[in-house]
Amino acid sequence: MKKPVAEKKVKKSSARNVFALGFVSFFTDMSSEMVFSLLPTFLLGLPGSSRALLGLIEGTAEALSYALRAISGFFSDKFRKRKPFVLIGYALSNAVKPFFAVARVPFDVFVIRVTDRIGKGVRTSPRDALLCESVSEKRRGAAFGLHRTLDQAGAIVGPLIASVAMIILGLTIRDIFWLSLIPGTIALFIILFVVKERASKSTSEFKLLVGIKSALKGNFSLLLIIVGVFSLGAFNFSFVLLNAQEAGIADSLIPLVYVAVNVAHTAIAIPAGVLSDRVGKEKVMVLGYGIFLSTALLFLFPASGYAALLVAVMYGAYLGVVETVQRALIPDYVGENLRGTAYGIYYLVVGSAFFVSNAVVGTLWEYFGSSFASGYSIMLSAVAILAMIVFVRKKM
Repeated sequence: MKKPVAEKKVKKSSARNVFALGFVSFFTDMSSEMVFSLLPTFLLGLPGSSRALLGLIEGTAEALSYALRAISGFFSDKFRKRKPFVLIGYALSNAVKPFFAVARVPFDVFVIRVTDRIGKGVRTSPRDALLCESVSEKRRGAAFGLHRTLDQAGAIVGPLIASVAMIILGLTIRDIFWLSLIPGTIALFIILFVVKERASKSTSEFKLLVGIKSALKGNFSLLLIIVGVFSLGAFNFSFVLLNAQEAGIADSLIPLVYVAVNVAHTAIAIPAGVLSDRVGKEKVMVLGYGIFLSTALLFLFPASGYAALLVAVMYGAYLGVVETVQRALIPDYVGENLRGTAYGIYYLVVGSAFFVSNAVVGTLWEYFGSSFASGYSIMLSAVAILAMIVFVRKKM
């Protein structure tokens, strides 16, 4: 029996959205990682900077980003419009990143970094909801895996371009920041002309507190507690690059360490998504948490070039599993009309914990060294692993 033409068009449109959103992330991450692969080195070279300040800037910027995801997720549910939030968020981030090139003091970096993360906060929950609405439930893990793979492919190309441009063409870090504007602009054109809205009609009676209360019913709140505990110890990539720098890797090669992170991230994203569709997303989350724990343990060994590369690969594998599966897991716990809100709550919890994590890890690293900082992360990730195992068994 042949499928109706209308159904074929819907499926074609849905597949196009998944790929289009993936390529938006590809070009945006190409732009972003040209910048962020060099930002820790750039920041620490400015007068008055420190490792503790690096952690504070990263933590504050990400925390604000995650808080805004709750707000944008709520309003995208209320108005049943995802694309405007996605466009505004990407436009803001892509417009401000090149201005790192004129930063002279750490406060300049702080302002630009926070503004960039505001853009990410505006777009992320609506984008994830739009991606979710563009694919059937049984293929959700694979769709998020594909999106994550394209996203991280851009994160591989970006640092490669940065290193090649600096080594072969002789460009400076500030030149690379200006160059990042080009792929960012391509991403905006894809949103404007290829991405299609998929949400149903507006729900004007939707209320914030009612939506949050409804979303937090059942096991979703327990899941958030476990994710929050893990995120309290989950430092971001800046400390992986800092570890490489302390291992003696040259500044011009630091972006290649970030390439290693993103290659591992890209390689594991789709397999992790497909595996989660087959055996259960929560079980694969335990695997991801375990990989992070192993990564943190590597910080206890003396810093060397090979050890720094292994840390980068392990960290990338952890990101590929957790960032793929965690996002695909959220819709399993809420109704269709609460997806944007649920993503917003999830990102708010993760962002608040992320702020604490990076501030604490940066401070511990500054005053007590990397081993002491990693011990903090090891303890919290071990607690989260045990809690997730109990959670999975309770659901069975």
